[in-house]
Amino acid sequence: MNNLLSQGFELALFGMGTVFVFLAVLIIATKAMSSLVLRFEPAVSVASAATVAQDAALSDRGHLLAVISAAIAQHRTTKK
Repeated sequence: MNNLLSQGFELALFGMGTVFVFLAVLIIATKAMSSLVLRFEPAVSVASAATVAQDAALSDRGHLLAVISAAIAQHRTTKK
């Protein structure tokens, strides 16, 4: 019984050790890729990104309003 218990502990430690090593390697690889991307990525100005996002939102609202209006008009004509 004692031998079986010690084998269980060994297996548990081996499994947890494997997961710990894998997660450590994963963290190191993620940090390395992040630093690599930040090094070679061109800088984007915050003001231009905000302006583009705002223009896209206004354009999407106009398109959405047109789609909703067309759907309501079609629903009213087919409702008869």
